[in-house]
Amino acid sequence: MRKIAKRTIEVGGKKTEYALEGEGTPAVVLINGGGGPIEGWHKVYHSLAEKSKVFAYNRPGIGKSAKPDGPQDGETIVAALRGTLSAVGLKPPYVLVGHSLGGLYANLFARLHPGETAGVVLLEASHPGDLAIGELQSGAVRGANKLLGWMDALTGRRKWHETNAVAETAAQIARAGAFPDVPLVVVSGGKRPPMMPEAVYAVRRDNQTELARLSARGRQIVAAGSGHFPQFSEPALVVSAIEDCLEKAR
Repeated sequence: MRKIAKRTIEVGGKKTEYALEGEGTPAVVLINGGGGPIEGWHKVYHSLAEKSKVFAYNRPGIGKSAKPDGPQDGETIVAALRGTLSAVGLKPPYVLVGHSLGGLYANLFARLHPGETAGVVLLEASHPGDLAIGELQSGAVRGANKLLGWMDALTGRRKWHETNAVAETAAQIARAGAFPDVPLVVVSGGKRPPMMPEAVYAVRRDNQTELARLSARGRQIVAAGSGHFPQFSEPALVVSAIEDCLEKAR
């Protein structure tokens, strides 16, 4: 498997690690899931670079990117992403591809900057309504999550971690403008994670279907052989979904 060639650039005095390859427009912007590195795209990155210019990056605290020094809510992350895209010379509009938590950022980016958004692919993406899923988890899981949260708060180890700002990011999406009328593809894993109760999975499955309704030009693809990481288990399907969005955006 070919490695992804990475570089670093300073934007606003902060180092950001990124990768950029290929030619063509609109550029494909890959937005990692929570805590995910550039390498999470290794099975689709080079194939996409044969179709258009493709960009991937590490958010603060990942890889060689600088550690965060403030709250990492969605508006902060979107602003930093736009600054990095500008710094590397990548002009809009973009096809945004958001995996998991990165889906919230793609959702918010599109609403805040519709003129810079040519299309969106939501890959096993988080939905603002997924926040309610925590209440459906078992008491043991809820208790463990609270304990971990207290430990993080005491140590300061993850004080500015983006997962601490998910509720604020969801609120920002609610306050932002409407999702733009752009091509939208929602790729959802068809396998329930072993530790996820059926009731939780049912809510998340409905939320995935709802994401596809954000745009009149939206559609959903179920990756039947995948759980939360279709880009690992069904990379050809993911590449095809992004290519389809690219073609419609053009």
